[in-house]
Amino acid sequence: MTFLKMNGPQTTAELGQALGTTAENARQQLTRLSSEGLVEAQARSRGVGRPAQVWHLTEAGHARFPNAHAELAVQLIRGIGETLGRDALDRLIATRRADTERHYMAELAEVTDLKDRVARLAAIRSREGYMAEWREDADGALFLIENHCPICAAAATEQGFCRAELAVFQRVIGADSQIRRMEHILADERRCTYRIEPAPPHGEDERADGDSHASS
Repeated sequence: MTFLKMNGPQTTAELGQALGTTAENARQQLTRLSSEGLVEAQARSRGVGRPAQVWHLTEAGHARFPNAHAELAVQLIRGIGETLGRDALDRLIATRRADTERHYMAELAEVTDLKDRVARLAAIRSREGYMAEWREDADGALFLIENHCPICAAAATEQGFCRAELAVFQRVIGADSQIRRMEHILADERRCTYRIEPAPPHGEDERADGDSHASS
């Protein structure tokens, strides 16, 4: 990963040569990193012959390296609240929520099956650095699991970001299902986990857009 960070996209042959190993050994390492969502391959045309597979870091891969983005985000959020007021900060969160919802809905426009929608949402979130996955429980409930939060510092400063994300997830999965956050990184848990199941019949006292952590 460090070599890709320092030198940019590489083929397996180029990476193997640079690291003093074979292309096959490099490919095995890249495959492992790919399964973790840290690198991915893209086809690059070479003019003649088959396109070359070129490997590069994903957003999650770049996130493994130290940066000052988190501290800057916290400073900006605090500055907006203190200088422009609460309304300005609420508008910022609402704008981000609307942009995120529009993007997700566009990617899921042709996906109707609930499992497929959750799987696609997990893939989108993984690309964004959340290291997401999904699974189905024995009782038929679906779970969206995020093992990393790239906006954790910002969310800890302003939990409106978490509430907005939960609202986006509810919109994405549809009104006939409900989603609840069962684990929360900001509650000192290892990950964020969301349970997705059919919405209760109208009138039942359920929290269709609720959150199991009141602090969220």
